Amino acid sequence: MVKYLVVFEKTDTGFSAYVPDLPGIAASGNDKKMVEQNIYEAITFHLETLIEDNIPLPEALSESEVMVFNV
Repeated sequence: MVKYLVVFEKTDTGFSAYVPDLPGIAASGNDKKMVEQNIYEAITFHLETLIEDNIPLPEALSESEVMVFNV
């Protein structure tokens, strides 16, 4: 099992998502549920391809934190 940070962003037309530790892996969708499904499929396909080609999986280095500011 591997874990990667997925960043979701609201856009003018729906949502998008990307994976900082997997450059080039991104997805979009009309709603968050759709983009979650699309990014999951994109990551799965990418990792399966790396494994088939005997390429080591990238190390998960990204982290996230929600910070609160009193301004």
